[in-house]
Amino acid sequence: MNDHFSNPNFEEITEDTLHEYWMRQAIAEAQKAEALGEVPIGAIIVRNNEIIGRGYNLRETTMDSTAHAEMVAIREASSATGSWRLLNCSLYVTLEPCPMCAGAIVQSRVPRVIFGTADPKAGCAGTLMNLLQEPRFNHRTEVIPDVLQPECSSMLTQFFRRLRKK
Repeated sequence: MNDHFSNPNFEEITEDTLHEYWMRQAIAEAQKAEALGEVPIGAIIVRNNEIIGRGYNLRETTMDSTAHAEMVAIREASSATGSWRLLNCSLYVTLEPCPMCAGAIVQSRVPRVIFGTADPKAGCAGTLMNLLQEPRFNHRTEVIPDVLQPECSSMLTQFFRRLRKK
């Protein structure tokens, strides 16, 4: 798993290919959460084709309701940049951001969010509401949904299926 994207073959890279590459990095973060028995949600923050923040769900492990993948990644990226403003960054997350995470994304001025699968119970990037593009806020975020949607959705479905069997 690389922190930088490079294309040694010099073939043309499409935006879709790049989004899939980075979403696979977020999926790898989600797998870390799953290994701990956490809901498998992962996030990364990319700036200049480099990962500057990583996070995965740690709510149960830390007993901290704010330890969502996006929040952990935002904190790490802010520390890496020395700024609360995450300008020129993209946040990749396997599950659509909840209200808390959407608020943190707006507050940290992340310009673009790419997510894997919609969250019908808490999604605030277009499913239940769209806090990321709320015109009354002073910052709006571009939203790109459904990148590697089947993989992201399946990971969550399989996790909850195993949990119900226990």
